Amino acid sequence: MAKYLNVMTPVEGTDGRTRFNNVGVAFQQREGAKSVMKIKLHSLPLDGELVLFEPKSGKDGGEVTE
Repeated sequence: MAKYLNVMTPVEGTDGRTRFNNVGVAFQQREGAKSVMKIKLHSLPLDGELVLFEPKSGKDGGEVTE
């Protein structure tokens, strides 16, 4: 798994296709932590739905530090 996941929210376009807007990033917690992931949002989803995606390869390789 990448060092982080993109947090996206689905938005249906007027053409009926679903697109995803980036609303934050999720980091896997350290081994032994009580929680599994930490999610940092930079905007809120309007419908309350969040979807996690691995970063696209070649973009930045998921090498982001917390």
